[in-house]
Amino acid sequence: MSVVPHYPRVAALKTVEAFRAHCAALGIALPCDDAPLATPASPLAQPLAFAGGPTLANRFVIQPMEGWDGTDDGAPTELTLRRWRNFGASGAAWIWGGEAAAVRADGRANPHQLVMDDANAAPIGALRRALLDAWRERGDGGTPPHVGLQLTHSGRWARDARGPRPRVAFRHALLDRRVGVAADDAVLADAEIDELIAAFARAARLAQAEGFDFVDLKHCHGYLLHEFLAARRRSGRWGGAALAARSRLTEALIEAMRAAAPGLSIAVRLSAFDCAPHRASAADHRGEPEPVPLPYLDAFGVDPDQPARVRLDEPIAFARRLLELGVHQLNVTGGSPYYAPHVQRPASFPPSDGYQPPEDPLVGVARLLAVARQIKAAVPQMIVVSSGWSYLQEFLPHVAQACVRDGWCDAVGLGRVALSYPSLPADVLAGRRLTRKLLCRTFSDCTTAPRNGLVSGCYPLDPFYRERPEAERLAGLKEKIGHR
Repeated sequence: MSVVPHYPRVAALKTVEAFRAHCAALGIALPCDDAPLATPASPLAQPLAFAGGPTLANRFVIQPMEGWDGTDDGAPTELTLRRWRNFGASGAAWIWGGEAAAVRADGRANPHQLVMDDANAAPIGALRRALLDAWRERGDGGTPPHVGLQLTHSGRWARDARGPRPRVAFRHALLDRRVGVAADDAVLADAEIDELIAAFARAARLAQAEGFDFVDLKHCHGYLLHEFLAARRRSGRWGGAALAARSRLTEALIEAMRAAAPGLSIAVRLSAFDCAPHRASAADHRGEPEPVPLPYLDAFGVDPDQPARVRLDEPIAFARRLLELGVHQLNVTGGSPYYAPHVQRPASFPPSDGYQPPEDPLVGVARLLAVARQIKAAVPQMIVVSSGWSYLQEFLPHVAQACVRDGWCDAVGLGRVALSYPSLPADVLAGRRLTRKLLCRTFSDCTTAPRNGLVSGCYPLDPFYRERPEAERLAGLKEKIGHR
């Protein structure tokens, strides 16, 4: 059985002073206010205006989820509907994608992910309407939430009911082994890219017809468009040494989506930095980077000569180019849950296919927030949403309002905690004390369950999922693998 490293748990830090002292001992800079402020004084309650667009009621964002609870054909189910209704009742003014929807069936990351196609457009549109119904039922009035749909192709991490079905931007010695890429025919040919562009354009047109306010063109977490940003060793139209060559696909996608859905707003969620793939060490199951050849050219936002070092010259240049293309909202994240989960999703407990954290997870939170801060400072016209907040737990509102007030980011993106505690934004904005028993403690069950074919949800803290039959199966699985 693996042993959890002895990093102090956030829940054990009983005061703001103790939290600050722990951050100081780690050598990380996280601004933290003494107390969260209620509306209208809170920086989190300030309106957020889009140039030439809407004004949002507050600075809370619900991040896109990747559900394992759709139908075999990629339509939503009652479980998907429940999650979206929770988002609508959350109090957050911005629903960033709500769900990761593949633009075609072979681009799903799991066999029950949504697919935005002609057959599923109306049911997916019904999710948006149900979300707005839940917002109206709250009775707060004011401006309705800004609701989008995340559009994706999972690329290397695509899979169906039979198992992995990877399609990749380029061959990668380490990651090819992880997903079973053994031949060059897994690499998408240039002619196939034209078909992919058409699929994204079609999905954007359908999203606009169903009333979504925007679509997110997903460039993060190791999925296909993120991988293309590192396609230095790909020849042909869609890769090359220069960033302009590697971002040519992004430009073509935006152009095609605008032609198919005139007036539809486009945003981008970006893994602004990456790292070498990690593995569990033999000694204590902690994460460690796999050896990579230097210079390491197969990642975006890293120093090729020192892959553990974040380097933001290209991500900042990419953000500036997005602005030139009329994309004004950037959601900043990092890494990939498939080969570096501690980077993308700081947590005390690993998922079943992960490893024990190689660093205090607060270091990972600070890294994510610092990268968002640097991009915002370099590209101030861009509206920047930051990620990595759930691990802060009790101190989330203290740090979030300080970061927004000090200009680190424009809005705060909530992921896992929106599953365990969807009404957290409403409670913070109303000045209510947080309900501690609902705070995400990063047990990673919301990842372990779908990794093993179970529906997505918060099994430890949401009674709805705790009472489902999958909860017993999950407990048995974790006991079998010796995973807390």
